[in-house]
Amino acid sequence: MKEIEKPELFIHSLADVQANDIGNTTKIWQFSIILENAKVGENCNISSHTFIENDVVIGDNVTVKCGVYLWDGLRIEDNVFIGPNTTFTNDKYPRSKEYPSKFQTTILKKGASIGANATILGGVCIGEKSMIGAGSVVTKNIPDGELWLGNPARFIRKI
Repeated sequence: MKEIEKPELFIHSLADVQANDIGNTTKIWQFSIILENAKVGENCNISSHTFIENDVVIGDNVTVKCGVYLWDGLRIEDNVFIGPNTTFTNDKYPRSKEYPSKFQTTILKKGASIGANATILGGVCIGEKSMIGAGSVVTKNIPDGELWLGNPARFIRKI
């Protein structure tokens, strides 16, 4: 474990954590990279093989499973679960070496859960306590408390 200032914060020795704004009791596992301006709340679990860019804000009690990359513009509220290999985008018209003046903002509201291998397009909002099924492709905003599945993701039922 790295030498750290917060005794309750765990950063694996094989993680590259440049950020200083990380809450107590958060655990950051091996082969994770967190850039300097990222914000990570308290009691989060950042699993191995993750990448978190500068303009990312993560609330408290968030779980980010293995193989997830969090790009600029992502806002994650408290108690969110992000399943393994979930894919996020932040640029509607990506081109090599051409960058937008501002990346899209994507919001995951409190208590949302994202299943493994889901793809979340940039600029959407996933509502409070909503759930996205594994492998789904989210192309539009998801209301609070709903289950969505498929490609493209479709409403299944209230939860």
